[in-house]
Amino acid sequence: MFQLEGTKCSFLLCLGISIMVCSVIYFRARMPTEPQPQGESLNCRPSSNRCSMLLPGSEDGLRWDHHECKVESYILNNHLHCSDLTRDLHFITKPLSYEEENYPLAFILTVHKELELLVRLLRAIYAPQNVYCIHVDAKAPSNYRKAVQRLVSCLPNAFLSSQSEIVTYAGFSRLQADVNCMKDLAKSKVGWRKVVNLCGQDFPVMSNLELVRYMQSKQWKDRNMTPGIKQPLTMRHRTQLQHKEIIGSHVAPKGKGLRKSPPPHSLQVYFGTAYYALTREFVDFVLESPVAQDLLEWSKDTFSPDEHYWVTLNHIKEAPGSHLDGGWAGDIRAIKWRDQEGSVHSGCKGRYVRDICIYGVDDLPWIINRNSMFANKFESSTFPEALDCLEHWHRDKVLRQATVPIHPSWLLPTERNSSTRRQECKMLPGANPVQSKE
Repeated sequence: MFQLEGTKCSFLLCLGISIMVCSVIYFRARMPTEPQPQGESLNCRPSSNRCSMLLPGSEDGLRWDHHECKVESYILNNHLHCSDLTRDLHFITKPLSYEEENYPLAFILTVHKELELLVRLLRAIYAPQNVYCIHVDAKAPSNYRKAVQRLVSCLPNAFLSSQSEIVTYAGFSRLQADVNCMKDLAKSKVGWRKVVNLCGQDFPVMSNLELVRYMQSKQWKDRNMTPGIKQPLTMRHRTQLQHKEIIGSHVAPKGKGLRKSPPPHSLQVYFGTAYYALTREFVDFVLESPVAQDLLEWSKDTFSPDEHYWVTLNHIKEAPGSHLDGGWAGDIRAIKWRDQEGSVHSGCKGRYVRDICIYGVDDLPWIINRNSMFANKFESSTFPEALDCLEHWHRDKVLRQATVPIHPSWLLPTERNSSTRRQECKMLPGANPVQSKE
C-alpha cells in the first residue's frame, strides 16, 4: 500500500515538473524578441584581413560592436538618450579645426533603404558646423523612416526634407527631391557656403577639411562644380522626346516618339553628372530665377533630368558662380563605368550594376589614388569588406588632421581594447585624446 502511494507521489511530482518545464519553454517562445535589422549576419563580421595590405594605415581584425550589428533596433530604443546614441555610433561632436568651422557645408542625402549604410555615410561626413537635409523616399518602409527620424532628432544640424517624393530611377522625382531639400536649406540659419548632394551608396574619400580646402581652391572658389559638356547627339532623345514617369517603377517614352518643344529661353542643353557642389548664391538663383523655374517645368517629361538641369543652368552667364568652360572638371565622384574599362581603370573588382561598378576590396587602391571627393557605389550585401576598410581608413585620416583634442568615442570600434587604441591615437599627428566623461 505504502509502495503504491510512493509510486503515485513520484509520478505526480514528475508530471508537475514536466508541466512547469513545458510552460517555461512555451512562454519563452511566445515572448517578443528584439527586432533584427535586415542583413544582421552580414553586419556582425570581422573586416577583411587584406585591409592593411591595400590601404596605408589600416589594421587587421576590425569588428563592429553590437550597436553596429543591430543599428535599427538600437536607434529605435525608446529608452536611449541622444548622448548615448551619438557616442555609441561614433559621431564626431566638435569642429576639428577653425578652418572647417569657418566654412560650413550643406549636404543633401537621398535615401530609401539600408539604414546601416546611411548611418555610416552620415557619421563619416558629419560635423556640427555643417547642415544636413535627408530626403527619405516616400515609398520607404515606415520603420525605416521612423529610424531615420529618430537619428536626425539627435543631431541638431540635421533634418528630414519637409516634402518627400516617391523617387523613380531616371525620373523627375529624383530632381525634385534635391530641389525640396534646397528649399529647406535656403531657410537654414547655418551660414553654409556650398551644398553637395549624395545618395545612400556614396562614401567620402576626402575628409571634411580636404573638402573645404578643395572648394576654396583657386579653381573652385566662388564657382559651382557641375561636370558636363554640350549634349551629345546620342543623348538628345532624352530631352527631345516626351517621357512619362511610371511612379516608383521606371521612365518610358510617351506615345510613339512624341517630340517636346524646344528648351525655354533658347537655352543650350548640356549633359553631365547628377552630382554637384553649388554655391549658396546659385541655389538662391535656382529657387528664384524665372529661367531656372521655366527649365525645371520643361524638364518634367524628360529622361533623367538631373543629368542636364544643373549643368545647363551652370552655363548661363548670369548665374552666380557659373562655369562656362568647365567641361568635365571637378573631382566629385570616383566611379568605374563599364565602358571606361581599359582607359580610366583596369576593371571592376566587384560587380557591375547598370554599368557602374559596385566596389570590391581590390578596388580601394584605385579609389584612394583618384582622391575624388566621394566614391560610388557600395553595397553591404555583396562586398561589405570594401566599405569596412574604406571607413576605417577615412576616419583615421580625419583624426590625424584634427587640431583639437580627440574624444575616445570618435574612434571606430575594433576588436582591440580601447586603452590600446587610445595610446595609438596619441601618436597620430595633431591628435591629443582627452579622457571620456563616462
